[in-house]
Amino acid sequence: MTDYIPELKKSAFGDATVRQVMDMTTALQFSEDYADPNAEIWQFSAAGNPLPKPKDYKGPKSYYEYLPLVKKKGTHGKAFGYKTVNSDVLGWIIARATKKDVATVLSERIWKRLGVDQDAYLSVDATGTPFAGGGFNLGLRDMARFGQLILDNGFANGYQIIPKVAIEDIRKGGNKTAFAKAGYPLLKRWSYKNMWWITHNEHGAFCARGVHGQVIYVDPKADMVIVRFASHPVAANSANDAYSIPAYHAVAKFLMKK
Repeated sequence: MTDYIPELKKSAFGDATVRQVMDMTTALQFSEDYADPNAEIWQFSAAGNPLPKPKDYKGPKSYYEYLPLVKKKGTHGKAFGYKTVNSDVLGWIIARATKKDVATVLSERIWKRLGVDQDAYLSVDATGTPFAGGGFNLGLRDMARFGQLILDNGFANGYQIIPKVAIEDIRKGGNKTAFAKAGYPLLKRWSYKNMWWITHNEHGAFCARGVHGQVIYVDPKADMVIVRFASHPVAANSANDAYSIPAYHAVAKFLMKK
């Protein structure tokens, strides 16, 4: 990590690898429990809030001010744990490697080539740094176009927009043993790789998920992409996984019968 971002040397990320960040197997003292007002996710959100800070606020005032403060808890590489700060560290790596912010890279390398209907927007902090861990606003049809791009191995509109090998690497999946330690009772035998959730079901389906039920669900065997906007009141996919995941798979099996 510090080869790209030396500013994180004294943080939990100081001895982590880029691969561990991408697969969220970093060992961080960071609670993602949105129901807990004292969880670190709310401190991170306060740092990234673009609105003027309260007069008595003494914490970090941007994403890049907060990330070097993340502390380590455990050993990197041992267990999966979804932590939004990993996504923002990856966004920082992309910005440092390309010398462009994440929004610009996304626009130039994907959005302008994809044939979308609408502009997309990323929320930013008070310094203008795009939020890589969420806050991506786009039209549903364009979200489906992106899902189709992934299904088609990164090819669309005559362009190999994303290298095919990158999509193949996602589909291989990650470390199942590390994932199992996260304790998802409804996601047995799943894994996580390159910021994607891999089902390892008989169709080889995989998905991108939002905390309130949003999804891009890709089923290669059924040649199907499902996209879903959602605003489930509970900020945890476990609140709707019991019916959502079986429903996606049922649609895929139905389409294969036709």
